[in-house]
Amino acid sequence: MNITVIGDGGWGTAIAMLLNGYGHRVTIWGPFEDYVTEVRASRENRKFLPGITLPLEIMIESDPEIAVHDAELVVLASPSKYLRPVCEKFRGLIGSDTKVVSLTKGLCETTHRRMSELAQSILGLERIAVISGPSHAEEVARGIPTAVVAASQDPKLAEDVQQIFSGDLFRVYTSPDPVGVEIGGAVKNVVAIAVGASDGLGFGDNTRAALITRGLQEIVRFGVAQGARPETFSGLSGVGDLIVTCTSRHSRNHTVGERLGKGEKIGDILNSMDMVAEGVWNSKVIHTISESSGVEMPISGMVYAVCYEDFNVRLAVETLMNRSMKAEM
Repeated sequence: MNITVIGDGGWGTAIAMLLNGYGHRVTIWGPFEDYVTEVRASRENRKFLPGITLPLEIMIESDPEIAVHDAELVVLASPSKYLRPVCEKFRGLIGSDTKVVSLTKGLCETTHRRMSELAQSILGLERIAVISGPSHAEEVARGIPTAVVAASQDPKLAEDVQQIFSGDLFRVYTSPDPVGVEIGGAVKNVVAIAVGASDGLGFGDNTRAALITRGLQEIVRFGVAQGARPETFSGLSGVGDLIVTCTSRHSRNHTVGERLGKGEKIGDILNSMDMVAEGVWNSKVIHTISESSGVEMPISGMVYAVCYEDFNVRLAVETLMNRSMKAEM
């Protein structure tokens, strides 16, 4: 197939390498011509996936029209913060018969839409599939066995995506619940910041396990309120992605939280990073939605307060521990 990956970050690059390895003709689109030229010449995405050599067969483009010309499959891999302006560059360029898959995890800060909904609206497409799960780009690019889930309300589209992306080292399951799959991928990043902050404060395994477990309850409550199926969150895009994001050395969101726990300011942390920590941006929209809909999310609320209201990290932990007593379930 002719496949275009929109987004030259680590995840987009890793997926491009995966699909190239299956024999597809793959093009990566990046927004900055100078950096695209550098990657094309060096065959290495030094900013976002250092140490990995890009196969010569992968084409790299900065012109949207050239990038998606003749594409039979388009993969959206831009960070959630930038997906809207990126999709606007491709408005009218992607045919209605082209399969489109979103890898972007997050919610739109202004419209509160899921990323597939936002892209679908801007690109004028009938439907978009989503892929999510415990899948760090660094490991996928190195051929580490990985399992994810492809979701769509159209079973045929989910099955088509499953067939295209599956291989010996990348296993894809299907789901009819794109709402749950996308919500899980968005909220787990916020929980990972909380876990990272706990680790940065020097707390132990007990605290980490408590935050992950109670964080999962917040994800389920939030997701069900948005129309997701509760059972989705016991799968790869729910608890699976939550575990890896809260515990991995590759997790940008955990790193942000850990640095917060050690006393750094959120502005300084973000300014020092090339890659985007989705949980920071998404904590704001998730807090707004949960407040307006009456969904109780104390951990996510504390992450928002730390990131946007300069709330003290240690005081945030004390606030969570001293909430009113209640039953677990």
